[in-house]
Amino acid sequence: MEIFKTKKEISKKIESLKSERNSIGFVPTMGTLHKGHLSLIECSANKNDKTVVSIFINPAQFNDKKDLENYPRSLDSDLRLLRESKCDIIFTPSVNEMYPEPDNRKFNFGNLDKIMEGKYRPGHFDGVAKIIVRLFEVISPHKAYFGLKDFQQLAIIKKLTKDLKFAIQIISCPTVRESDGLAMSSRNSLLSPEQRKHAAQIYHTLCQANINAAENDIDNIKEQVITTLNKIPFTEVEYFEIVDEIDLHPAENWDNKSGKIGCIAVRIGKVRLIDNIHFNL
Repeated sequence: MEIFKTKKEISKKIESLKSERNSIGFVPTMGTLHKGHLSLIECSANKNDKTVVSIFINPAQFNDKKDLENYPRSLDSDLRLLRESKCDIIFTPSVNEMYPEPDNRKFNFGNLDKIMEGKYRPGHFDGVAKIIVRLFEVISPHKAYFGLKDFQQLAIIKKLTKDLKFAIQIISCPTVRESDGLAMSSRNSLLSPEQRKHAAQIYHTLCQANINAAENDIDNIKEQVITTLNKIPFTEVEYFEIVDEIDLHPAENWDNKSGKIGCIAVRIGKVRLIDNIHFNL
């Protein structure tokens, strides 16, 4: 396993690998790795000759300075995990390496960033796009792997890749969960033991909503989910939306023209968690 810290060094390495006809898979992360990240690496390793993992906490996608300051960091343990995985190359650049000058670009995502995360975290997806574009330009993978937990982000990255004509296939992978259903997230490490127990109710509530959907309209399902979770200690729902899975427009009914995704953001104490569920009607 090789570790690179500069764009120049890793680009040279990737160029050499491609000259030998190696296919390149890429897993971008912000560190504090868990089984969800490792599952992405596994998917990449199964389909590519070489897998690259980046670890970079991207300041451009944080609209809350305290959130950036509190974001968990564990580079040493991350490197230990990666050495035991099927990762071949690690890219760990500094902020100055990735942003040697201010990046004031704005991106047009149509409706995709007008709701949910885009509404509650202004500028977040512009920040995501800035780093993804830079990483794609530097690493130039054949395939890039993202988890379905960040469903809205995945939709935006697919659009970004298409709009900018990157010759990169975006691969979505299933959400990996703890034994009690909580979606794996680097932020889970910030929960107290008591908060952690309550956090499991997010997915349980979404699953119950899926069961109840056939007998309730969309407004009733949304109200049930929000009311149920807001009664749990430490827990406050920031949003719960049911959207069409293709264009992310808020769904008005359960028609069968497209699948429906329930996307949620919940604050448990000071920790903000997101999750989603595909409604099976």
